Amino acid sequence: MFSPISLFGNNSQEGAKPIVLSTWDHGLDANAEAWKILSKGGKALDAVEAGVKVTEADPKVSSVGYGGRPDRDGIVTLDACIMDDAGNCGSVAAIQNIKHPISVARLVMEKTPHVMLVAEGAQQFALDNGFKKENLLTPASEKAWKEWLKTSKYKPIINIENHDTIGMVALDQNGNLSGACTTSGLAYKMHGRVGDSPIIGAGLFVDNEIGAACATGVGEAVIKIVGSHLVVELMRQGKSPEEACRLAVERIMKKQKNYKDIQVGFIALRKDGAYGSYALQKGFNMAVNNNSGNKMEDVKFLLKG
Repeated sequence: MFSPISLFGNNSQEGAKPIVLSTWDHGLDANAEAWKILSKGGKALDAVEAGVKVTEADPKVSSVGYGGRPDRDGIVTLDACIMDDAGNCGSVAAIQNIKHPISVARLVMEKTPHVMLVAEGAQQFALDNGFKKENLLTPASEKAWKEWLKTSKYKPIINIENHDTIGMVALDQNGNLSGACTTSGLAYKMHGRVGDSPIIGAGLFVDNEIGAACATGVGEAVIKIVGSHLVVELMRQGKSPEEACRLAVERIMKKQKNYKDIQVGFIALRKDGAYGSYALQKGFNMAVNNNSGNKMEDVKFLLKG
């Protein structure tokens, strides 16, 4: 019988589970919440949902959930997706006034025959399932938007306005993988714009035989190469998590004419607990929580100077 683990050779890490990875420094708090579940033998799916909800509710994080920067019309729209070890997945895009789109995405996965609901339909589904409408535009984000309106110049700053997500992948004690991704999207985007974060295969992909990956950065570039799926498929071919992420970044650089002006990063977690990451530009970092503790790791990057 085919065993994907045989692809991994001597790189497997004994005792590497459970483990959770997430993007950017706000991933530390998210990881800590996910670890409460993983460390007690809980499921990766429950852990990733609980983890990213911390970031969604944090008004200090201007690229996710409550406190997320609005679009150019001053409207906060959120995107999220979630995927489990069985390949089930759910997603919402351009949803308004709902603080925890990741939980709505999970309900789409578990209670509907669909994968994605968007805009007013997603909001109505959330309200029908007990979620409450909330104003997500904080005074700080509103002030920043009004300042932006003075010039209305749209050029996201690398590692500031365009690290537009928290992505999280986890491996639980039972050896099962899950992932979650949630965002308020690029600051001051066109109303209705949706990036990679709620797109299964682009912002997030999980294959329980092989591994899981998620992306951060400018979503348009990630969508064009179906980035997270690519990373998982490269791991299937025997590449290490870091190699798989690097090759995906290289493909973006090859395909994206303005690659010097954007940031994209990937994180990947293999079925045996090995993990890795890579970014296009300097400045991306990853939070890692396992039995050794919860820590930040700087991520290698392609463009040197």
